[in-house]
Amino acid sequence: MKYLIVGLGNIGSEYDGTRHNIGFRVLDALAKASNLVFEDKRYGAVTTLSVKGQQLVLLKPSTYMNLSGNAVRYWMTKENIPLERVLIIVDDLALPFGALRMKPNGSDAGHNGLKHIAATLGTQGYARLRFGIGNEFPRGGQIDFVLGQFTEEDLKTMDERVDLACQMIKSFCLAGIQITMNQFNKK
Repeated sequence: MKYLIVGLGNIGSEYDGTRHNIGFRVLDALAKASNLVFEDKRYGAVTTLSVKGQQLVLLKPSTYMNLSGNAVRYWMTKENIPLERVLIIVDDLALPFGALRMKPNGSDAGHNGLKHIAATLGTQGYARLRFGIGNEFPRGGQIDFVLGQFTEEDLKTMDERVDLACQMIKSFCLAGIQITMNQFNKK
Protein backbone atom coordinates (compact mmCIF):
# COMPACT_ATOMS: atom_id res chain seq x y z
CA MET A 1 0.00 0.00 0.00
CA LYS A 2 1.01 3.57 -0.64
CA TYR A 3 0.94 6.40 1.89
CA LEU A 4 1.48 10.11 1.39
CA ILE A 5 3.50 11.62 4.25
CA VAL A 6 3.61 15.41 4.04
CA GLY A 7 5.93 17.53 6.16
CA LEU A 8 4.81 21.15 6.16
CA GLY A 9 7.29 23.99 5.89
CA ASN A 10 8.50 26.86 3.76
CA ILE A 11 11.21 26.62 1.11
CA GLY A 12 14.18 28.96 1.07
CA SER A 13 17.29 29.33 3.20
CA GLU A 14 15.68 32.05 5.35
CA TYR A 15 13.27 29.40 6.69
CA ASP A 16 15.81 26.61 7.30
CA GLY A 17 15.65 25.36 10.87
CA THR A 18 12.67 27.51 11.87
CA ARG A 19 9.88 26.24 14.11
CA HIS A 20 7.40 26.44 11.22
CA ASN A 21 9.59 24.01 9.24
CA ILE A 22 9.46 21.15 11.73
CA GLY A 23 7.60 19.03 9.15
CA PHE A 24 10.56 19.36 6.77
CA ARG A 25 12.98 18.49 9.60
CA VAL A 26 11.08 15.29 10.47
CA LEU A 27 10.96 14.11 6.83
CA ASP A 28 14.64 14.97 6.34
CA ALA A 29 15.49 12.74 9.33
CA LEU A 30 13.26 9.92 8.05
CA ALA A 31 14.88 10.05 4.60
CA LYS A 32 18.43 10.39 5.96
CA ALA A 33 18.04 7.30 8.16
CA SER A 34 17.50 5.27 4.96
CA ASN A 35 20.07 7.18 2.85
CA LEU A 36 17.33 8.64 0.65
CA VAL A 37 17.64 11.93 -1.21
CA PHE A 38 14.74 14.22 -2.05
CA GLU A 39 14.22 15.16 -5.71
CA ASP A 40 12.66 18.45 -6.78
CA LYS A 41 9.45 17.60 -8.58
CA ARG A 42 6.15 19.29 -9.25
CA TYR A 43 4.85 21.08 -6.13
CA GLY A 44 7.62 19.78 -3.89
CA ALA A 45 10.65 17.72 -2.98
CA VAL A 46 9.79 14.01 -3.04
CA THR A 47 11.35 10.68 -2.18
CA THR A 48 9.92 7.20 -1.58
CA LEU A 49 10.63 5.08 1.47
CA SER A 50 9.77 1.39 1.69
CA VAL A 51 8.86 0.13 5.17
CA LYS A 52 8.00 -3.57 5.51
CA GLY A 53 6.23 -3.66 2.14
CA GLN A 54 4.50 -0.30 2.54
CA GLN A 55 5.46 2.51 0.16
CA LEU A 56 5.72 5.93 1.81
CA VAL A 57 5.79 8.89 -0.56
CA LEU A 58 7.52 11.63 1.44
CA LEU A 59 6.61 15.16 0.32
CA LYS A 60 8.01 18.53 1.34
CA PRO A 61 5.76 21.00 -0.51
CA SER A 62 7.44 23.82 -2.43
CA THR A 63 4.22 25.85 -2.47
CA TYR A 64 4.98 27.70 0.78
CA MET A 65 2.88 27.00 3.82
CA ASN A 66 -0.22 28.96 2.82
CA LEU A 67 -0.73 26.93 -0.39
CA SER A 68 0.16 23.46 0.95
CA GLY A 69 -3.17 22.01 -0.18
CA ASN A 70 -2.15 22.31 -3.83
CA ALA A 71 0.82 19.98 -3.30
CA VAL A 72 -1.18 17.54 -1.17
CA ARG A 73 -4.02 17.28 -3.72
CA TYR A 74 -1.61 16.91 -6.66
CA TRP A 75 0.41 14.08 -5.07
CA MET A 76 -2.69 12.29 -3.75
CA THR A 77 -4.03 12.25 -7.32
CA LYS A 78 -0.72 11.46 -9.02
CA GLU A 79 0.04 8.51 -6.69
CA ASN A 80 -3.62 7.46 -6.33
CA ILE A 81 -3.49 7.66 -2.53
CA PRO A 82 -6.81 7.90 -0.64
CA LEU A 83 -7.35 10.42 2.14
CA GLU A 84 -7.18 7.77 4.89
CA ARG A 85 -3.55 7.06 3.90
CA VAL A 86 -2.42 10.69 4.08
CA LEU A 87 -0.52 12.05 7.11
CA ILE A 88 0.42 15.71 7.56
CA ILE A 89 3.29 16.65 9.93
CA VAL A 90 2.74 20.13 11.32
CA ASP A 91 4.08 22.53 13.95
CA ASP A 92 1.69 23.26 16.83
CA LEU A 93 1.78 26.28 19.16
CA ALA A 94 -0.75 24.73 21.54
CA LEU A 95 1.64 21.94 22.56
CA PRO A 96 4.83 22.37 24.62
CA PHE A 97 8.07 21.87 22.71
CA GLY A 98 8.57 18.26 21.66
CA ALA A 99 5.08 17.02 22.55
CA LEU A 100 3.77 14.78 19.77
CA ARG A 101 0.08 14.12 19.12
CA MET A 102 -1.42 12.17 16.26
CA LYS A 103 -5.06 12.85 15.39
CA PRO A 104 -7.35 11.38 12.72
CA ASN A 105 -8.90 14.80 11.97
CA GLY A 106 -9.59 18.14 13.57
CA SER A 107 -9.67 21.87 13.06
CA ASP A 108 -6.83 23.89 11.56
CA ALA A 109 -6.37 25.68 14.94
CA GLY A 110 -5.38 28.82 13.04
CA HIS A 111 -2.58 27.07 11.12
CA ASN A 112 -2.55 28.41 7.56
CA GLY A 113 -1.08 25.23 6.07
CA LEU A 114 -3.82 23.05 7.56
CA LYS A 115 -6.42 25.67 6.63
CA HIS A 116 -5.41 25.53 2.95
CA ILE A 117 -5.27 21.72 2.92
CA ALA A 118 -8.81 21.53 4.37
CA ALA A 119 -10.09 24.13 1.89
CA THR A 120 -8.45 22.37 -1.07
CA LEU A 121 -9.54 18.84 -0.11
CA GLY A 122 -12.97 19.96 1.13
CA THR A 123 -12.55 18.20 4.47
CA GLN A 124 -10.69 18.36 7.77
CA GLY A 125 -10.86 14.57 7.94
CA TYR A 126 -7.19 13.82 7.33
CA ALA A 127 -4.63 12.53 9.80
CA ARG A 128 -2.06 14.86 11.26
CA LEU A 129 0.96 14.52 13.48
CA ARG A 130 1.22 17.67 15.59
CA PHE A 131 4.74 18.52 16.77
CA GLY A 132 4.70 20.93 19.69
CA ILE A 133 6.83 24.06 19.31
CA GLY A 134 5.63 25.79 22.48
CA ASN A 135 4.27 29.30 22.76
CA GLU A 136 6.91 31.28 24.62
CA PHE A 137 6.38 34.59 22.86
CA PRO A 138 5.11 38.03 23.88
CA ARG A 139 1.70 39.29 22.84
CA GLY A 140 1.78 40.03 19.11
CA GLY A 141 4.98 38.02 18.65
CA GLN A 142 3.52 34.84 17.20
CA ILE A 143 4.80 35.30 13.63
CA ASP A 144 8.36 36.08 14.75
CA PHE A 145 8.26 33.08 17.12
CA VAL A 146 6.98 30.62 14.52
CA LEU A 147 9.46 31.85 11.91
CA GLY A 148 12.28 31.95 14.49
CA GLN A 149 14.96 29.41 15.29
CA PHE A 150 14.69 26.82 18.06
CA THR A 151 16.38 27.61 21.36
CA GLU A 152 19.53 25.85 22.56
CA GLU A 153 17.34 24.16 25.20
CA ASP A 154 14.97 22.83 22.48
CA LEU A 155 17.87 21.58 20.38
CA LYS A 156 19.14 19.40 23.28
CA THR A 157 16.16 17.05 22.86
CA MET A 158 15.37 17.74 19.19
CA ASP A 159 16.92 14.55 17.77
CA GLU A 160 15.08 12.35 20.28
CA ARG A 161 11.72 14.03 19.56
CA VAL A 162 12.25 13.91 15.79
CA ASP A 163 13.18 10.22 16.06
CA LEU A 164 9.96 9.55 17.98
CA ALA A 165 7.99 11.39 15.27
CA CYS A 166 9.62 9.12 12.67
CA GLN A 167 8.59 6.05 14.70
CA MET A 168 5.02 7.38 14.81
CA ILE A 169 4.96 7.83 11.02
CA LYS A 170 6.07 4.24 10.48
CA SER A 171 3.52 3.00 13.03
CA PHE A 172 0.75 4.96 11.26
CA CYS A 173 1.57 3.08 8.04
CA LEU A 174 2.10 -0.36 9.59
CA ALA A 175 -0.34 -0.52 12.53
CA GLY A 176 -2.90 2.20 11.77
CA ILE A 177 -3.82 5.46 13.43
CA GLN A 178 -5.69 4.08 16.49
CA ILE A 179 -2.86 1.84 17.63
CA THR A 180 -0.34 4.61 16.94
CA MET A 181 -2.32 7.15 18.98
CA ASN A 182 -2.74 4.70 21.87
CA GLN A 183 0.94 3.76 21.86
CA PHE A 184 2.58 7.15 21.31
CA ASN A 185 0.33 10.10 22.20
CA LYS A 186 1.19 9.93 25.89
CA LYS A 187 5.00 9.84 25.37
